[in-house]
Amino acid sequence: MAVTLKEILEARDTLAGVINPTPILPDRKLTKDLGADVYLKAECLQRGGSFKIRGAYNKIVGLSDEEKQTGVVAASAGNHAQGVALAATLHDISSTIVLPEYAPLTKVNATKNFGGNVVLYGGSFDEASAHARELRDEHGYTFVHAFDDERIIAGQGTIGVEIAEGLPEVDKVIVPIGGGGVISGIATAVKALRPKTRVIGVEAENIAVINESLKAGEPVEVPFASTIADGIAIKKPGGIPLEIIRETVDEVVEVTEEEIAAGIFHCVQDSHLVVEGAGAAGVAAVLSGKVRVSKGETICAVLCGGNIDANLLARILEHVLVRQGRYIILQVLIVDRPGYLAALIDKVAEKGGNVIEVFHQRSMWFAPLGMVGVELLLEVRDEDHGQKLVSYLTDKGYQVKREGEGDWSK
Repeated sequence: MAVTLKEILEARDTLAGVINPTPILPDRKLTKDLGADVYLKAECLQRGGSFKIRGAYNKIVGLSDEEKQTGVVAASAGNHAQGVALAATLHDISSTIVLPEYAPLTKVNATKNFGGNVVLYGGSFDEASAHARELRDEHGYTFVHAFDDERIIAGQGTIGVEIAEGLPEVDKVIVPIGGGGVISGIATAVKALRPKTRVIGVEAENIAVINESLKAGEPVEVPFASTIADGIAIKKPGGIPLEIIRETVDEVVEVTEEEIAAGIFHCVQDSHLVVEGAGAAGVAAVLSGKVRVSKGETICAVLCGGNIDANLLARILEHVLVRQGRYIILQVLIVDRPGYLAALIDKVAEKGGNVIEVFHQRSMWFAPLGMVGVELLLEVRDEDHGQKLVSYLTDKGYQVKREGEGDWSK
């Protein structure tokens, strides 16, 4: 095998005092709901906001003096960028980081703050990676690959050692997959220390390449597609990780954008942890049932990163609230005279609805003369509460229409 437990344990010694040995936290809600012991490996609390510092530091520490003097270059969807920039700065080495033009602003700014020289190029990780190689050839930099490198994989594998030691009874370890670096490292360590433990990978359905590559027997490329899990939006996996995955990973599942959003919401709402889309993929697979969990099992999902843009996080949380029926939109027809809007709001309050926004609509609705359409965005306790509120308003004589989901193509 390309990476051994010995190399991972050596990486752990190298990383001692550099990384945070991140906590393995109980997920009390999922434990209660599933009747299994569910834990979260909170790499979202790692230096740099993700696991990437582990591999990047382990790679850079092994460079020759000449390579360190010349500097390094890397391509990243965002998290590897921060890991490389931080690791290089800790070694007083210059770093040039190429990120896709769509990279979240929070990841761009964080990379700069860690000392990286940021270059925005291309519409995907793969295009950014190609440009980084051009810069390597032009300037003589050492290219630090995000996942297709033994020292990178060994560094990421230290997560697996921490899980195996912290949860010796673990039955399943669930890990997000992009290019395959972190899961190949974790799986190598877990299988060596806990051979009976199943390791399950999770990809974003929009850009899933591992199962296709496993079928083909070699890394294959798929068209780039947008996903809120930008950290695992890789069109082609690495050859080294793919071979390790073939030997050590028991199953690879795929999760939808809606499932990833629900995973992010769960981590924030129920576990008080901020995670990005890639970080929430493992939890999404458990919540959606894509990973089968039996009662009494011990499960550990790796939250591989927490670098999510605040605006995107706000939109995702609101989106899931709508899906859960906790935000509802009502269209109500009322008399266009003073006091009637106040009376409507009072009726909403009587049933415990909280008004978030109010819109008056006249010509847009073709409301009858003397009437006005009122659109209410309301916060309610749950779907049942929302239905009862609509029934109450209807019983009070209001014409009420609840707006449903838009008929948008996927």
